Amino acid sequence: MKLLIINPQKKIFEGEVISVTLPGYLGSFQILKNHAPIISILVPGVIKVKDINNQILTFKIENGIVEAANNIINVLID
Repeated sequence: MKLLIINPQKKIFEGEVISVTLPGYLGSFQILKNHAPIISILVPGVIKVKDINNQILTFKIENGIVEAANNIINVLID
């Protein structure tokens, strides 16, 4: 899957990933390959990314929006 995390000033992360765990309004949720299309609001918390080298990367956020479809995930954060 391709993941892009950006804020208004810069690109935070761009690359191929195995999974992404996000802090959603009703609790955290995970996006894996071939996930159904989704748009969701993000709340304060941590985004956990498992990259293709099985490394876990974390990004602390205050809020944002995620949109995922066709194995492309776009995360817009403040």
